Amino acid sequence: MKPIWIVDDDQSIRFVLEKALLREGLPTRSFTNPREVMKALEAEGESDGPQVLVSDIRMPGGSGLDLLAAIKQRMPGLPVIIMTAFSDLDSAVSAFQSGAFEYLPKPFDLPKAVELIRRAVGESQREDVAEEKIADAPEMLGQAPAMQDVFRGIGRLAQSHVTVLITGESGSGKELVAHALHKHSPRANQPFVAINTAAIPKDLLESELFGHERGAFTGAQASRRGRFEQADGGTLFLDEIGDMPFDLQTRLLRVLSDGNFYRVGGHSAVKANVRVIAATHQDLEQRVKEGVFREDLFHRLNVIRLRLPALRERREDVPVLARYFLQRSAQQLGVEPKRMADAALDRLSQFQFPGNVRQLENICHWLTVMAPTQVIEVKDLPPEVLAPTGAATAAPATFTALSSGAGGGVADTSLGLPEPSQIASHDRPVDAHSVASPFDATASNPGVMGWEPGLEQEALALLNAGRTDVWDALTRRFETSMIQAALSTTRGRRIEAAQKLGIGRNTITRKIQELGLDEA
Repeated sequence: MKPIWIVDDDQSIRFVLEKALLREGLPTRSFTNPREVMKALEAEGESDGPQVLVSDIRMPGGSGLDLLAAIKQRMPGLPVIIMTAFSDLDSAVSAFQSGAFEYLPKPFDLPKAVELIRRAVGESQREDVAEEKIADAPEMLGQAPAMQDVFRGIGRLAQSHVTVLITGESGSGKELVAHALHKHSPRANQPFVAINTAAIPKDLLESELFGHERGAFTGAQASRRGRFEQADGGTLFLDEIGDMPFDLQTRLLRVLSDGNFYRVGGHSAVKANVRVIAATHQDLEQRVKEGVFREDLFHRLNVIRLRLPALRERREDVPVLARYFLQRSAQQLGVEPKRMADAALDRLSQFQFPGNVRQLENICHWLTVMAPTQVIEVKDLPPEVLAPTGAATAAPATFTALSSGAGGGVADTSLGLPEPSQIASHDRPVDAHSVASPFDATASNPGVMGWEPGLEQEALALLNAGRTDVWDALTRRFETSMIQAALSTTRGRRIEAAQKLGIGRNTITRKIQELGLDEA
């Protein structure tokens, strides 16, 4: 096992950590300044480097933050723990932007320090294995039995030219399967052309598929090849085939039968050698019964059917997919890849994923941007993952609250708010603190969405009661709720709470004093 490298100019700190880690069976190696660390790496190379690096911030031989930046350039996956005195806390928090695993405030509790280092060792070992898997990963990932059946199906169809119908829920990766079928077929060096038949207006879809001649319709100033011609010799992927207009289904059937078609406005048959792969999230048999999909076209497409499982049917694939998407998002954004704690992975794996793999990818992109530290904990997961089963959910990157109540009406009871007549009467004043807060209701019930109507109702009640301090009263309660919620998620860490709220450190300190939250 690789050693834990400890960097600190204080001999007593090095001694205490060395003895504690050795008792836990963790080998160590100590340095007094960053220059010694870099010399050791130059001499021995990254392969003989540390499992985890624990470094102080301020040392005579250089800055721990500079060491962090240099180490991350050479060993981006190495967990680095920054030790800091209280006066350096701002610097430690900013170190997360450079990829620090965690910070350890001095004076530290020794058992907690060892526990943190053990967690970093676990992350290091797990990420080493994950990076090896991802480096050799194919275009599709999955170890679940249901996905192995899909891979076997792709393998059997590798040398075939037969038409394939891919079924599965939206976001489950049907286009990836189509790409894989093309990539492993004899047509791999020819074009792969994809078209979503549901995304193109009916009037334009015929021209998109079959092309048009000059003057065929208003605006057709030149002849244009359609997707069938563009895919000649290769593969044409028809996504959401279940939404194709009925009259176009007849033309598609003709092409599948003999390979001939006419451009819009054309009089000469065009021949195209195309393998068609179609996909749909709909039940085509039911569409046939409803009379909106041709039965003969269904049988023509349904030569070989591959069913792609929903992500909730392959939960064991969530961890490796999440790690892959976190690394890809970090690469796209030019930042250090974040890692998920085991508890966060377990919670994410239990999510139902109505949007399937596409939703998981979006969640990982959101976490890359929004998670405050390099290690993603359960509390950092987006609201829809943390919501109780059956609660209303929203997309992770959507911050607009949803309206409650049907038909445009507002159901006050959904927010726990009494009617205005119950809040105030004409002969008694209203105490702002005696009114149930919409923020309190929402906080106690994560499934409640749309607190703005409740806020408006409460403001009206106070205004009707003759109050002249409504702005100050509700603003104070709003700020109190926001700061308390942020401090709750960060376990009282003010700087981290300020970062989450998007305000400055001085602002949150001043607000806490003004609102009397220090006294709570």
